[in-house]
Amino acid sequence: MRQLLGMTAALALLAGCTDASEPIEDGSVADDTPVASDTGASDVLTSEGWGPLRIGMTRDEVIEAVGGPADPDAMGGPEPELCDEFPPARAPAGLFVMVENGVLASISLGEGSTIETPEGLSVGDSAEAVRTAYGDRLEVYPHHYLGLPAEYLTVWTTGEIPENGNPDENARGIRYETDVDGIVELIHAGGPSIQYVEGCL
Repeated sequence: MRQLLGMTAALALLAGCTDASEPIEDGSVADDTPVASDTGASDVLTSEGWGPLRIGMTRDEVIEAVGGPADPDAMGGPEPELCDEFPPARAPAGLFVMVENGVLASISLGEGSTIETPEGLSVGDSAEAVRTAYGDRLEVYPHHYLGLPAEYLTVWTTGEIPENGNPDENARGIRYETDVDGIVELIHAGGPSIQYVEGCL
């Protein structure tokens, strides 16, 4: 399996990089007005999506819902037609999406995000809080780059995928990526791509 995810450095590039005058793919000007929450549901990231975004929707549907890349040069990938990542222009701070083969594969939260998972967890919470929330449903693996005590804490809500195993494309889950201090730095929700340890590289 391709290795991807672990995007703290890429997220740091996003802060302060949004320019509302940047053109997006359809030639229009990016609208950086954040998507509003009508009922509070947009404040929750589940394994199936967030607000108007649903895992499996097309790239065009993603752009229609939350806009194109806020900064087309901030993330991306060497072959964007196969795998692309970007913070949508109208999404809340700290949220970015991964589109693989033309469909939304995962949604991630990083620095600056206040969005919570259904268990009330968010970026900045402790690994212990994640363990308490999920108990023995968690799959725990050492962080690919940092090693222990940094970890990947993953829970599958639909299907289950062994680490580096054969992917079940219908599986859905949430992964909490912690640093050496046991603090959640990134949260990834969606399909098998939540296991990637780098971006679209």
